[in-house]
Amino acid sequence: MKKSTLLIAAVALSASAAFAQDLTSKKGEAFLPEAGDWSIGIDATPVLNYVGNMFNGNTFNSAPTWNFLNTNQTIIGKMYSTETMAYRGILRIGFTSNKTAMKVNDDANTTVPTFPAINEPAEDVMKMSSHFIGLGAGMEMRRGKTRLQGFYGADAMIWLSGSKSSYEYANAFSSTNPNPSTSDFGTGNTTPGGAIVWGGREIEGKSGSMFGIGVRGFIGAEYFIIPKLSIGGEFGWGVGFTTTGEGTQTWEAAGPSNAGGQTDYITSGKSSSLMLDTDRNAFGTGNGSLRLNFHF
Repeated sequence: MKKSTLLIAAVALSASAAFAQDLTSKKGEAFLPEAGDWSIGIDATPVLNYVGNMFNGNTFNSAPTWNFLNTNQTIIGKMYSTETMAYRGILRIGFTSNKTAMKVNDDANTTVPTFPAINEPAEDVMKMSSHFIGLGAGMEMRRGKTRLQGFYGADAMIWLSGSKSSYEYANAFSSTNPNPSTSDFGTGNTTPGGAIVWGGREIEGKSGSMFGIGVRGFIGAEYFIIPKLSIGGEFGWGVGFTTTGEGTQTWEAAGPSNAGGQTDYITSGKSSSLMLDTDRNAFGTGNGSLRLNFHF
């Protein structure tokens, strides 16, 4: 009886040791995240395509790329406060500013140059700017005692975006110059905006500013392939509200009677939407996509 008891205990200890060993590598590295670890996620699709193409006989296989988890290019990361709970962060803060100068005829200079001299051209200037700000935070709870881990939790998000353009022209509209030389800034259109108002040209454009807010719950799973590297995905359900303000365009033209310097304003409509659905967050955390998670 004593031998049977010892045998059962030995088997139990062996099984326990094997189970514990499954969560550490041969070098003693832990497979699962630990308190204080950080994590970032990327789209797993390019990597999976690369591995799959290695076995299908293709002569060309593009290298895998490090892609954002969503089209709005937000950085998504986590910080583990314990082995079973992590804080999630979502971030994108982007600003762009571009300036383009194009040469045009100087209409005020009517001097006929003597070859090979030429009249010095004038310069039109276009300035464009845009911004996108996305911020989010959440909490993730985890469960599971093997390399296959389940998780669930919630995220809250807020985002802002908009754009603006402005134009400065060397040649002004006037009663004596109702059709001044004007650059199309490489668009191929008659005017920068691609439309004609009394033969006019755009001097300023503003898109309607977008504002959004959303809250979502999520559930997912991931499997740790090697220590601190997992593949997994998640689904979410939540509510989001987005509103886009009125956009405006300001034009100048000679006017019907060639009075010169007259302005006209064009406005776009407003819009708003309320969404309650699965993964309808505007920039969120992947919308069900497979992702690779790196922990460190």
